[in-house]
Amino acid sequence: MDWNKIKTIFIIAFLILDLFLLSQLMTKTRQFEEKKDPTTEENIKSDGIKYDGIPKDIVSDHYMSANTKIFTKEELAKIEDKIEDSEELAAIHVTLKTPIVVNEKQDFFELNDFVHSHVLYGEDYDFWSYDKEENTITYYQKYDDKLLFMNRSAHLVFHVNENGEAISYEQTMLDAFDPISEQEELYPAMRALEALYLKGYLKPGSEVVKTKIGYHTLVNMEAIATQVLTPTWHFLVKNKDNTTEDLLVNAFEGQIIQAQQQANEKTKME
Repeated sequence: MDWNKIKTIFIIAFLILDLFLLSQLMTKTRQFEEKKDPTTEENIKSDGIKYDGIPKDIVSDHYMSANTKIFTKEELAKIEDKIEDSEELAAIHVTLKTPIVVNEKQDFFELNDFVHSHVLYGEDYDFWSYDKEENTITYYQKYDDKLLFMNRSAHLVFHVNENGEAISYEQTMLDAFDPISEQEELYPAMRALEALYLKGYLKPGSEVVKTKIGYHTLVNMEAIATQVLTPTWHFLVKNKDNTTEDLLVNAFEGQIIQAQQQANEKTKME
């Protein structure tokens, strides 16, 4: 018996067995990897949710404080239209001498022009929405080019008559903005979007049509007319049934602040 040949045959046999076992191990590993749970981003895509244009820049900001502005008699005297009260006020109520036609097709050009040229500090407000059920058009104040989302102390609300004309407005404003924290890096917009998805706020087949960073009220200390504002991500989401939703996420903590559904009659500036 040739032991050398037998030994060689065993070595080759074990080598072939090792190669076979290695290939089986690699196959099982690959199958395991393929069965791994999909990422949240992959789940969002598989649900047909579109989100093109999500900002990818790394953004930093502060918590801010701001005070309710009291409009002085000198400021009120600059308003050409009729004011309900000419004393110092935190909220102005004005009736227009000449109604302004509301024209959606021209992106509210005439009304925007009126705001910028006739409303006190009108350049500090941006269009938000036209609510046809309530017959109101809302603008919100901005600070450092960031909107103060859904802030009743920093808004400009026009009332529209049955003829589609703006006939009056109410104005409130914040001032004395001041950082009250160290500058910190914010949640990326994509992480904020994933938080909305995981909480069930994003419906299958919906589309994120606008994403902006701004501020939302964290604490409202009415007794001293001061607010604490936190950086906030705003997502305007259009659903399959053509309704839209304004979804807000705290950009420091990642918590969902507010999910406000808008009827499809409400026009949003995109």
